[in-house]
Amino acid sequence: MASVSNGEDAGGGAGQELVDLKIIWNKTKHDVKFPLDSTGSELKQKIHSITGLPPAMQKVMYKGLVPEDKTLREMKVTSGAKIMVVGSTINDVLAVNTPKDAAQQDAKAEENKKEPLCRQKQHRKVLDKGKPEDVMPSVKGAQERLPTVPLSGMYNKSGGKVRLTFKLEQDQLWIGTKERTEKLPMGSIKNVVSEPIEGHEDYHMMAFQLGPTEASYYWVYWVPTQYVDAIKDTVLGKWQYF
Repeated sequence: MASVSNGEDAGGGAGQELVDLKIIWNKTKHDVKFPLDSTGSELKQKIHSITGLPPAMQKVMYKGLVPEDKTLREMKVTSGAKIMVVGSTINDVLAVNTPKDAAQQDAKAEENKKEPLCRQKQHRKVLDKGKPEDVMPSVKGAQERLPTVPLSGMYNKSGGKVRLTFKLEQDQLWIGTKERTEKLPMGSIKNVVSEPIEGHEDYHMMAFQLGPTEASYYWVYWVPTQYVDAIKDTVLGKWQYF
């Protein structure tokens, strides 16, 4: 991994408290000093000046997606923190097709043709077990960043306990059960689908598509609704280009 120093010109003026950051993008590490009271939006502008990557096309991660309206201090960023940046320049985006997006649209269209997932027999046998006693609390109607701890207390399709750990620095999703932990590169996950559980709409059932067909879906049940969007954004890397 190449390393680039951006020295004292990395942001901020006299009198501001600075924090040392390691910004990692495209296998290159940039060492910068940045004001602790600057916002995520200002950090994106700094990343733009370093990498040429427009802010709207950046996915910036520090213990989850970095919110634009919060300061680094509020996010509890400490000196030496690694800031992961994922994204492509406009030229990169225009130069390639997006088969992943097409696959997501096809999967969504297919979903709409069928009865609700939670009524299908293969899912009922898990859902009929009821809500796990140790499932994480849900916050209906809310959207939150991924927690700093693994999502736990959920079931997989065999009714066994499963936990999800998002290893952002390695760009991996770890799916852990009592027997083993699968370490999946984010880029290998072709799609993420989810649906509220009838009668418990503050929880979702969710599937990670690992191959070309539905047989490759890895199902997880009782995902707290406030984390659903953050999971999809983190795994699929969705940005607004324009």
